[in-house]
Amino acid sequence: MRSVRAAAPHEVDEERLVRLVAKGDRAAFEELYRRTSPWLAVRLRRRCADEQIVAEVMQETYLAVWRAADAFAGSAAGGTAVGWVWTIAARRLVDAFRRRAHHAQPPPAAAPQPVAPAAEEEALAATVGSDVGDALRRLAPELRQVLQAMVLDGLSVRETAVLLGLPEGTVKTRARRARIAMREALS
Repeated sequence: MRSVRAAAPHEVDEERLVRLVAKGDRAAFEELYRRTSPWLAVRLRRRCADEQIVAEVMQETYLAVWRAADAFAGSAAGGTAVGWVWTIAARRLVDAFRRRAHHAQPPPAAAPQPVAPAAEEEALAATVGSDVGDALRRLAPELRQVLQAMVLDGLSVRETAVLLGLPEGTVKTRARRARIAMREALS
């Protein structure tokens, strides 16, 4: 088998990199990190504003990738390497939130801060027609979250459930409700 050093970077996909990482190939791990860490950090920051938690989750995620690369089922199980890394990160983020909630004191009451639209929402609204963008903005936040995870992020029902900390059945129900609401808004 060729290592990452022997192949041009564009010739080796992420799934192959994970397979090489499973064999202890540090160069493959570095390449996988180089390709996925910027994207992963953005995704985590979108879901958590605390940079310290994001840094911890990133470290725990890549440590888990290094240790468990041989457990990656790959496309045979209907997943992708990037989806697998994201699933690990999402679980670590949920764990971090649980740890923080367990140890945290209740925050003092504060006036609600105005929330600016997320960059993904602005980009989506700019790229899709105004009717679709308007329909998306009118969706309930919990429906929009599921739709974004499944459509924009390309996550499976299981991965979306892990990310949002919901049962799979709830994700399926919300996805169906979001599709129905979008269909009604666009008809």
